[in-house]
Amino acid sequence: MKMIEKIIKESKEGILIDIDVQAGSKKNEITGINEWRKRLNVKIKAPPIEGKANKEIIKFFKDIFKKDVEIVSGKLNPQKTILIRDIKKDEVIKKLEELL
Repeated sequence: MKMIEKIIKESKEGILIDIDVQAGSKKNEITGINEWRKRLNVKIKAPPIEGKANKEIIKFFKDIFKKDVEIVSGKLNPQKTILIRDIKKDEVIKKLEELL
């Protein structure tokens, strides 16, 4: 099993991805996978103030997958879980592999 498959879970609503966010970065990007934490490393330009980083995370992943995205846990924490609605696991894996 590839590391990428360990950070993605299927749910009734869609696909859950565990992410580790570094806010206040130079640009929005996916920088790799933290194998120890089993999370996708994500850098976001917005600062972690008043939900700005969370809004930018949602927009960033919406732009990548062209689907509804929601933060389902970790709103006040760098470790978050996002939900991507109405998408298949293999689509998510394929897209993430292109970006990594």
